[in-house]
Amino acid sequence: MTTATTQAARDFKGTHTEGRSSEELRELVSIMGAELELAPAEQIIEWAVATFGARFCVTSSMADGVLAHVASRVAPGLDVVFLDTGYHFVETIGTRDAVAATMPVNVVTAEPELSVAEQDAQYGKDLFRRDPDACCAMRKVAPLSRMLAGYDAWATGLRRAETHNRVVAPVIGWDARKQKVKVSPLARWTDEDVDAYVAEHGVLVNPLVYDGFPSIGCEPCTRRVAPGEDARSGRWAGTTKTECGIHL
Repeated sequence: MTTATTQAARDFKGTHTEGRSSEELRELVSIMGAELELAPAEQIIEWAVATFGARFCVTSSMADGVLAHVASRVAPGLDVVFLDTGYHFVETIGTRDAVAATMPVNVVTAEPELSVAEQDAQYGKDLFRRDPDACCAMRKVAPLSRMLAGYDAWATGLRRAETHNRVVAPVIGWDARKQKVKVSPLARWTDEDVDAYVAEHGVLVNPLVYDGFPSIGCEPCTRRVAPGEDARSGRWAGTTKTECGIHL
């Protein structure tokens, strides 16, 4: 890390961020966002671990194990949070289990308050077809918010190359809704960068990626993408919905 980064990490190291006000955390974001904008992903995670300690985690949709692998090289044993909506492809659950079995990380699964059957009974069958926003809110957004209650910062796999909606994703940002620091170590990575990292390190990739699913969500809301289509066009196909709500 650079001298400025090291000093910031020293000032906020480990659990020192516990109890820090949102104003103090936002100030840290404003300083370190510019400092780390061009830093390698490993350095960004190194800063986050040094700064937040056990109050920092990584989240993963298990489209691949790239972010988990990068984090494991920097901080073995780091928490990797996975949202099990109850609607995932079996391949996605298998990728989660494989990451847990082969990488030195602590995979933590977050689940909705209601099972799929309980949600069907309370809100009607297949809510995802009638009101996908409500379904995502209950099965993704709320569980993540509950899980992140014990952390001051978390890392996402957001990449600016994925869609125009994510072009502005900062490397170090502030999530006003969650009142937490949001870290995107792979924000500047291209598809080619991801492929090169996977090839160099033999990183696990969800087999659906090689079967026409470049962006993987819940099974009933995700379709294959034809060559030349936008990578996320298979998500909530036939609707105007483009995001589950986690990154809004």
